[in-house]
Amino acid sequence: MLEVGVTYRDIDMILYTHIHPDHVADLVPIIFATKYADVPREKELLCIGGPGFESYFEKLKNVYGHWVDPQSYELTIKETSERGLLYRDLKIRSKPMAHISESVGYRIEFRDGKSITVSGDTDYCQNIIDLAIEVDLLVLECSFPDGKKVEGHLTPSLAGRIASESHCRKLMLYHFYPVCDQYDILMQCRQAYQGDALLAEDLMKVKI
Repeated sequence: MLEVGVTYRDIDMILYTHIHPDHVADLVPIIFATKYADVPREKELLCIGGPGFESYFEKLKNVYGHWVDPQSYELTIKETSERGLLYRDLKIRSKPMAHISESVGYRIEFRDGKSITVSGDTDYCQNIIDLAIEVDLLVLECSFPDGKKVEGHLTPSLAGRIASESHCRKLMLYHFYPVCDQYDILMQCRQAYQGDALLAEDLMKVKI
């Protein structure tokens, strides 16, 4: 965050896709950082997750106590709903993903008509296709290469199939397990999707 000029005081909203450790491990450190006495956070922070997210946060409070209680700002913990969410100039919709019962993906639409869909962890399912219909940028997990399929996760060809069926304008793959380093992930993806595709890297910026 600091390398791109963002601090714990700047974030307005955090969307969590599910509560596996590699996806929520930053929540406690961020909230703890907001208590820094010299430069405390002042504006409201909204954290959203799928079913069970509120219960998860209550359990965190049982463990960490007052260290995750905001002092200088308002913290709102919410779960997704079928109605979606209007937040400033954003329209946010979510649907369950094929991973664990708490998993959701998000579609974020901006006032200017641009849109992003993020899968979180998921297997191939109709819900991610529905969220990604004609989206400007589809961000899909791609945990394992073709031939190494693991339930609840996508391979490059399955990600490409979702991109093709959703008619997204650009596909970005992320969430690579180490085995992916041994394969040409982009080439495998292009067997099913001939559109604009790229592999995510830390600190990458994508113009929409």
